[in-house]
Amino acid sequence: MKRTPKTYHVKSFGCQMNVYDGERMAELMAADGMVATDDAGAADLVVLNTCHIREKATEKVYSDIGRIRKTQGEAGRAAPMIAVAGCVAQAEGAEIVRRAKVDVVVGPQAYHNLPRLVADAAAGTPALDTDMPLASKFGQLPARRRVGPSSFLTVQEGCDKFCTYCVVPYTRGAEVSRPFAAIVDEAKALVDAGAREITLLGQNVNAWTDGERDLGALIRVLDRIPGLARIRYTTSHPNDMTQGLIDAHRDVESLMPFLHLPVQAGDDRVLRAMNRSHTRDSYLRLIDRIRAARPDIALSGDFIVGFPGETEAEFAATLSLVDAVGYAQAFSFKYSPRPGTPAADMAGQVAAEVMDDRLRRLQAALNRDQQRFNAATVGARCDVLIERRGKLPGQMLGKSPWLQSVHLTASAAIGDIVTVQIAHAGPNSLGGIVTAGLAA
Repeated sequence: MKRTPKTYHVKSFGCQMNVYDGERMAELMAADGMVATDDAGAADLVVLNTCHIREKATEKVYSDIGRIRKTQGEAGRAAPMIAVAGCVAQAEGAEIVRRAKVDVVVGPQAYHNLPRLVADAAAGTPALDTDMPLASKFGQLPARRRVGPSSFLTVQEGCDKFCTYCVVPYTRGAEVSRPFAAIVDEAKALVDAGAREITLLGQNVNAWTDGERDLGALIRVLDRIPGLARIRYTTSHPNDMTQGLIDAHRDVESLMPFLHLPVQAGDDRVLRAMNRSHTRDSYLRLIDRIRAARPDIALSGDFIVGFPGETEAEFAATLSLVDAVGYAQAFSFKYSPRPGTPAADMAGQVAAEVMDDRLRRLQAALNRDQQRFNAATVGARCDVLIERRGKLPGQMLGKSPWLQSVHLTASAAIGDIVTVQIAHAGPNSLGGIVTAGLAA
């Protein structure tokens, strides 16, 4: 039997939804009487909120478990209770308990049961829950407490797209939309707790629906919440980009001019092999419609190089798509097989050195365009949401409407929105000068 933990530390990996889930798990632990600590090496309970998307994700979890135990052992502390949550927990299940002797394993649809599982583990009972119940976990989570000026709000979970390289449908389940009223209530609670900006989250966030309402309709309602100055959403699928959502980009002032719209590849054969269900041409035509609605929108994307069977000519088509779109930001990765996905067994696995070369060339093109976009904002005025203090005296850091990091010197408080003139641009951030007082 282990002692009941009094302190906890949550470490989240991967996507923004994991960050949101980590925050909710922290709130569960706090509501159960535990105290948070920033030091994993001093916590009685360490929660590893895992992601299965990145390469060697499972092995990294096992390495983290060993590191935590070693650190606490060297400090003369008793072994901490360790809980593995998230997508690796869902995929590995009881294997984690067998291999790493952790105390709790809980999947992303069951983490509302974490306090009970911790209590069971403290009493010596095996604590494993990777169920995907029909009942929503969200109604069983505690009320939101104080949050940062920019906060996440999950509105949709799961995926029905079954891209051949992706584990999300297996670890997060089918697409489920949270009810409209529950989302609005949580958004109001976030604003009451200090949020000025809310980012709506989902594996396919623009697949959210509630009756006749699409995500665009939801955004129009959230726009009317007093005190909510900014709305964002991620991650979107091209096939779920409705006209109503495009129109919201045109009409809703609080909806920021930034869109993350993954394409993954620029060649139609590769897209079919990925089961992406859009084509190069349909994607580019969609981009044209979005830019017609909101000409100043900044676009972000995801790319995979070296998908099984990808030829040099097919990779060149991806480079040409990058040239055609001009992304303000992007994420790019080498293909890595995920056990149980169709692509893992496909013929034509691309050599590692070829993938390395293609990733280098792709990232050079993406970095070029990001620097061009940043440089084009020099001299412009925009509102910046102050999110935290910088490293230098008097320095503050915030985000532009286009999700660029902006460094500035100001007496403004965290959570303020100030009008700034962009003075200089680097590859990854901007420098600004405050030109007016607080914005609305």
